[in-house]
Amino acid sequence: MSAPASPAQATDPTDPGQVPALRRAPLSRKLLMALVLLALLVLACAASLAIGVREVSLPTVWDALWHPVAGNNDISVVREQRVPRTLVGALAGAALAVSGALLQGLTRNPIADPGLLGVNAGSSLAVIVAITVFGLGDLDAFVWFAYAGAAIAAALVYGVASTGWEGATPVRLALVGAAATAMMTSLITLVLLTSREALEQYRFWSVGSLNARGVGTVLLVLAPLVVGMVAALSATRFLNATALGDDLARGLGQNIAVGRTLVIVGAVLLAGSATALAGPVAFVGLMVPHAVRALIGPDYRWVVPLSALGGPVLLLLADVVGRVLVRPSELEAGIVVAVLGAPALIALVRRSKAVSM
Repeated sequence: MSAPASPAQATDPTDPGQVPALRRAPLSRKLLMALVLLALLVLACAASLAIGVREVSLPTVWDALWHPVAGNNDISVVREQRVPRTLVGALAGAALAVSGALLQGLTRNPIADPGLLGVNAGSSLAVIVAITVFGLGDLDAFVWFAYAGAAIAAALVYGVASTGWEGATPVRLALVGAAATAMMTSLITLVLLTSREALEQYRFWSVGSLNARGVGTVLLVLAPLVVGMVAALSATRFLNATALGDDLARGLGQNIAVGRTLVIVGAVLLAGSATALAGPVAFVGLMVPHAVRALIGPDYRWVVPLSALGGPVLLLLADVVGRVLVRPSELEAGIVVAVLGAPALIALVRRSKAVSM
């Protein structure tokens, strides 16, 4: 009879590397993907700073960042317009992708995104209230309304889903979130159909643009965004455990209520930050974590940080494509992401095997 395994040899069910059902990719592939995404992020940032209606050479971009010269128009364009735009794209992309990863893990639903808990719809409804009730028209003034709307919507969904002895199960969260989103979307449509002024102001915010946001807006959302990222990274082991089922997660010592609350707080702060920065951009929170999981497996200790790298790459490249396609005009990044990203996601799903949540 063999001796029992020592504690050092015992299997940890929260570690996907030790669970056959969750083992997907070797460490070397995960590290390689991290390096590839990091390189792509650097290239996407360089392209965002250099490419546009006005082309700027990479040496001039370097000088604008580190050796600015007063009176140089190219340097002024880079520092005053493209640096804030690139920061907005990078932060919003990372926030959306990580938020989507958290919600996909929480609900065990590979097609979940930040809109699942009514976050995007709540932010949009709050912005409508800011326009119609308080008469606000400045994009920076929408920031706190977007946050408040996201938080209220998520709290409402979680509160309703938590009623009953089962609590906020993944299925209940998805169903209540879908119902709340439908209700708030109907209210938004009703207001927009009855107020031309609200429609004119709202449409510039709602298309998902990285333009017209300054460094001040970035600084406003930086602290909540960082807190959301910390919460996301702290929740990775909980997400790995609940992927095996709530009962097993409880047996491993996980507090389901606390873990779900941590995930939802992180997702709301991140989705609210992204919405406040760039408007309700769709598809990034769905596609990026889904693609990452298909390539390296469902270990959220890797899915979350790699999504944080992949989100900015997708959103920044979409913004660059939007600047080039219809020169001298521009297509908003949110439109380009949806148009170009949907076929890519379909191809990925068709070619990849099903990934266990």
